[in-house]
Amino acid sequence: MTDIKVRPATPSDRPPEDLKKERDAFIQQFFRKGAQFTEELLKENERLRDRINDLERENGKLRAHLASDEAIRELIRKIEDLEREKQDLVSRSARAEAVKANFSQMYEEVEGELANFANLYVATAQLHSARSVRNVLRALKELLAQLLGAAAFAVYFVSDDGEELVAIASEGVDVADVARIPARRGPIGRAFTSGELAYDQARDVSQASLEDPVAVIPLHVDGHVHGVIAIYGTLPQKTEFVTIDRELFKLLGAQAAPALVNARIFTDTGRKVPGIHAFVDLED
Repeated sequence: MTDIKVRPATPSDRPPEDLKKERDAFIQQFFRKGAQFTEELLKENERLRDRINDLERENGKLRAHLASDEAIRELIRKIEDLEREKQDLVSRSARAEAVKANFSQMYEEVEGELANFANLYVATAQLHSARSVRNVLRALKELLAQLLGAAAFAVYFVSDDGEELVAIASEGVDVADVARIPARRGPIGRAFTSGELAYDQARDVSQASLEDPVAVIPLHVDGHVHGVIAIYGTLPQKTEFVTIDRELFKLLGAQAAPALVNARIFTDTGRKVPGIHAFVDLED
């Protein structure tokens, strides 16, 4: 086997100087481009990281916005629930107010009825507590003035012959004008004859008139009419008769004459209470 001998390089084997420069320039340019590319990659990477950070911030904002929207929706639901509860409370309150108003009205009506009953009781008690005709008439005048607002009136009893009504008390009128009147004529005579209460519900009862009384109340004793109370006019503030007035008319018609008769009898007996024999073994 023949050995191959390598001969040393000769100057002619070295690359030319221009080629070396071109090679070195290429290498430098290659490394420069590589460095530039690397730098661009780093910058792009930096931009990508910034974009990622931006996206993360936007994502955070979106999550916060979604959370805020959910909170708002929850708040709206609570507001709607509260609104429904408020409407329910308002409705219950309105019902309670209606019940309260009805109760107040009923209370006022009951209170008014109690006041009316009290007036009727006072009127009866005052009439029957008097033990003389004078005191009965005084109590009767006070009742007519205070409870009925009568300003002009006269209390009549029938004469013995039954032809005239004789005034035994009067107020607000000239005694001569009302002293005696026919028992069978005019509005007073008609009420006396029929025994029916008559009072005006259409006109202003404060306007006095001797010819046309605003109310005539027959006075009954044991089913018979023995006189009347004629009211000719009321006080200026009393312009009409109301329901309780009719009840007072009826009470006076039933209680005034018996009180007068009893007072007269009590006076005639010397203001003495009868003995026990007067109350036992009675037929009537």
